[in-house]
Amino acid sequence: MNIAIDGPAGAGKSTIAKLVAKELGFIYVDTGAMYRAIALYFINNKVDIADMEQVETALSAIKIEIKYRDGKQQVILNDENVTGRLREEAVGNMASKSSAISVVREKLLSLQRDLAVANNVVMDGRDIGTNILPSAELKIYLTASSAVRAKRRYDELVAAGKSADLSQIEADIITRDEQDMSRKTAPLKQAEDAVYLDSSAMDIDTVTGTIIGYARERI
Repeated sequence: MNIAIDGPAGAGKSTIAKLVAKELGFIYVDTGAMYRAIALYFINNKVDIADMEQVETALSAIKIEIKYRDGKQQVILNDENVTGRLREEAVGNMASKSSAISVVREKLLSLQRDLAVANNVVMDGRDIGTNILPSAELKIYLTASSAVRAKRRYDELVAAGKSADLSQIEADIITRDEQDMSRKTAPLKQAEDAVYLDSSAMDIDTVTGTIIGYARERI
């Protein structure tokens, strides 16, 4: 069984997907982390993503692995654990832009589909239900207002001891939404057969329980 969870940045897709996978005993495939790892490589190596020759050369040098240590996902980029850097704002913004490039998507698409064919998986991202797993048994479009998503991100940063500007975070989220929804390649949109779930007024347990309920109806 495949569960696809799509939605905009900051909607809580990864957190919810991990909890759903754990409860159901499925494998969680973090597509966003994969794209962020590529984006981090581009940033570190000053790759001009407008130059397709540079992009293709960079992609040929990238190896990404997903491992679990003490039950927690670790993203390994070219044998280096980069998990701690993937949530940086600059990395997220680069991932939003670079994930629209067709050769970047092709780099990861076959791996993601192979995992889904061989296993019960929960996969989250921007185009899982519309493009990567169009035959998924359950599709969820998870969203929340930009204000709520910004406050969640702000609270995360403050809790981590980092300085944050709430208005700037919301402005960045709105910009990311526009980029993701307007890109030519696999734009963010709700699949026709997806369940729309607005989590603005819902806590994590409620959202998780709702999705698990939908999943068990289909098992």
